[in-house]
Amino acid sequence: MILKEKILIENFEDKKFKTTLIESEKDTEASFTHYLHNHKNGVSRFYKPDAIEHVKSLFEYKFPEEKISNLIAEKTLQYLISQQEDIPFPAPKKSEFKFIDLFAGIGGFRLALQNLKGKCVFTSEWDKYSKQTYQANFGEVPFGDLTKDSTKNYIPDEFDILCAGFPCQAFSIAGKRGGFEDTRGTLFFDVAKIIKNKKPKAIFLENVKGLRSHDKGKTLSTILNVLRKDLGYFVPEPQIMNAKEFGVPQNRERVFIVGFRNDLNISEFEYPKPVKKKTTLEDILETETVSVKYYLSKTYINTLRNHKARHKSKGNGFGYEIIPNNGTANSVVCGGMGRERNLVYDFRLKDFTPVTNIRGEVNREGIRKMTPREWARLQGFPDNYKIVVSDAQAYKQFGNSVAIPAIQATAKKIIEKLNTV
Repeated sequence: MILKEKILIENFEDKKFKTTLIESEKDTEASFTHYLHNHKNGVSRFYKPDAIEHVKSLFEYKFPEEKISNLIAEKTLQYLISQQEDIPFPAPKKSEFKFIDLFAGIGGFRLALQNLKGKCVFTSEWDKYSKQTYQANFGEVPFGDLTKDSTKNYIPDEFDILCAGFPCQAFSIAGKRGGFEDTRGTLFFDVAKIIKNKKPKAIFLENVKGLRSHDKGKTLSTILNVLRKDLGYFVPEPQIMNAKEFGVPQNRERVFIVGFRNDLNISEFEYPKPVKKKTTLEDILETETVSVKYYLSKTYINTLRNHKARHKSKGNGFGYEIIPNNGTANSVVCGGMGRERNLVYDFRLKDFTPVTNIRGEVNREGIRKMTPREWARLQGFPDNYKIVVSDAQAYKQFGNSVAIPAIQATAKKIIEKLNTV
């Protein structure tokens, strides 16, 4: 390598320089990181052109007077491949199947399928804070808005399983057949379009339990109609899966939808049975004293008690809940009463001096919120999973995530079925 090229590449590695550009050209940055993680397989060709453009744009920003050739950009890519930093959750060295991760959040699907020796070849997520967490743990920047064709065009052809935890939206099916066209304007339409164009061997969709009754059942009916009739997949009846039956102490019910391409001649599928291992809240609680910031103020506790009493007088069951150590947590959610319905007793705190702005004094009853790490454990995330955002964002991210053990148990069944054809 000539001296000039060496100097350019060394400057490219300057961390301050890369940080300055973190907000630029999101799709080329995603292509760049996807290329680095797929350089050993044929999928890398889908990302290489934009990865090269990304490297050139970074060089041109740093050295506007220099003309950067494709050759230098390619050499830089090869150099960066050899210098990749360790990440907590790299892909398996010898993968046995490929999958894509849509509406990826913070990578719950990815962790589950990587544990089964799967290689993720494309991921998308539009929340900027979730992208930060995803990159910190997997070394990849997810692509952005999946409703845009420019984003869909990055999806490679060669993958086996499509995974998606898409949001639930109503369809315009009044008086119509409830088919593919009737889902336009919804995020399921974008998932269906990808399935139609890429024809993966299997699909694995996850949604809230309310999908079954959403719009009087018409939403789920349309989804199944599209998958079975319009797209040509064998789709057994969706099943409600509860996280607490797969090794985590959280009462979290979600709808799982599994499908197999018709030409594979798969005509039956059995969802996984609950595991025998039973866990309680005590299994996921912090072993050390947690910060006083997680303890509720006396004023706030009184507010919660008054709120619960008002609802109880009306015959409603709304309100805060303190989970016993031998109990099971309620479903963690990103907003509303998510944290207040999963309070715990913890009497280890000795210093009650507030570290945040609160009304009143810190309570002496040992009542606190769970920490983000405890929420992570409720969803099955290992302790070396990095939390790189604020507590508020972390609660949101883990509340929106999938429960990894339930996903992994179902994915294992899917892979076993694919291995029979």
